[in-house]
Amino acid sequence: MRRLFENKEHLLRMAALFVAALGIFLVIQTLLVPKGFGEYGHYRSGALADNQARPLAHAGHAACRQCHGAEADALKGGKHASVACEACHGPLARHSEDAKANKAVRPDVRNVCLRCHLANVAKPSGFPQVDVAEHSPQGSCVECHGAHSPAVE
Repeated sequence: MRRLFENKEHLLRMAALFVAALGIFLVIQTLLVPKGFGEYGHYRSGALADNQARPLAHAGHAACRQCHGAEADALKGGKHASVACEACHGPLARHSEDAKANKAVRPDVRNVCLRCHLANVAKPSGFPQVDVAEHSPQGSCVECHGAHSPAVE
């Protein structure tokens, strides 16, 4: 047993380094972890209040329907009935507040359509998918399909 602790200075130095490293880690953790983190789980509790303080970007389907009833009716009867207006047209809260001052930009139809309908093996087999090279290599989707009711016209 005596021989086991013969070189105890090395063990003490190693233990001191371990305790110092642990202390440095705890100090850095205290400085870097924001207040409220872990209070309600693995996120910062103040993040909810921060997000609520940010201005709204989306107006919602009801706001679009107030001025664009014909488009909303076409959407209701088509296969895109479950797709919100702002999914394709982008956030329009400012446009809904003052349409003249904040013009909505018409989306690039081909890119918007292909976000969802570009052929991909990960999509369900019943979901309409398009192989662009075969279907329409150059044309716009709305030449044959309605944007709000995409049946072939």
